[in-house]
Amino acid sequence: MKDAIAPDTISVDEFHQTAQAILDEVAKVIVGQDQVVRQVLICVVAGGHALLEGVPGLGKTMLIRTLSDALDLKFARIQFTPDLMPADIVGTNIMEESEDGRRQFRFEAGPVFANLVLADEINRATPKTQSALLEAMQEKTVTVANQRYRLDLPFFVLATQNPLEMEGTYPLPEAQLDRFLFKVDVLFPSSSELVEIMNRTTGAATANAHPVADGARILAMGALAREVPVASHVSEYIASLIIATHPDSELAPDTTRQYVRYGASPRGGQAIVLGAKVHALLEGRYNVAFEDVHAVAPAALRHRILLNFEGQAEGVTPDNVIGDLLAYVPLPEGA
Repeated sequence: MKDAIAPDTISVDEFHQTAQAILDEVAKVIVGQDQVVRQVLICVVAGGHALLEGVPGLGKTMLIRTLSDALDLKFARIQFTPDLMPADIVGTNIMEESEDGRRQFRFEAGPVFANLVLADEINRATPKTQSALLEAMQEKTVTVANQRYRLDLPFFVLATQNPLEMEGTYPLPEAQLDRFLFKVDVLFPSSSELVEIMNRTTGAATANAHPVADGARILAMGALAREVPVASHVSEYIASLIIATHPDSELAPDTTRQYVRYGASPRGGQAIVLGAKVHALLEGRYNVAFEDVHAVAPAALRHRILLNFEGQAEGVTPDNVIGDLLAYVPLPEGA
């Protein structure tokens, strides 16, 4: 594998300019979905992974492909199907014969050895195959036949999935869901957006995004984001939010106590902090405010809250729980 990219050092203004350039390039192709694109960009800058969920035809795959066009990175697409095997993702050892007649194994890297990996319709593969991404997403490594291989940085998985009610889908294991920094809901476009989509996609001319950032710039943006300070009372508030997602907590609102089986893990808190730091920079600030926390909390927590049977039966969604949570957990005194 090639050496890791050394990140540059950039200013807050350069961060904002690059982020806006990426958003502008994506907007050349993708109509609307501003919030979705913004949340995916936050994941990329934070060095995390994003899971996009929506019914077929909403442009989830097109959005990720367009983002890859705007970033000068090695891109790979994996189409998940029921017969996909783990080796089809991570690679495998193959037997080859050398010039002197000796036979030896050689590792043939799979498509996961890229910077941006599109895991398309990830929940159409079996849980065994889905789990092949676990090590890569968490450790940035792949282990085959007791040999560990490091992935090049930056590395992030942008996955799409159809709602679980759709035919031929398998729920992602909770352990894998927790590896995604954000779960982003892709909603149906408005009437005016639908008209624009039809106009753009049925004419002779097609719009394309062009590269405006490379791996070094993305790593530099992520490094700058990690330097954004978080005041102690903001950190304590985020911790209170995570604790309040657990039904046995004294901080939990009635909605959580009644409808939640398991709450968010510490990764949920990490996701809020990282996402809030990037969000603050996108807003032109160099400190995390409560508004940044509220902006990223739904995407950071909705896939980390497991509803109980009563909640599922009554049609309660994790977003309902999170909405009550943000309204119920008080801000620290003096905030």
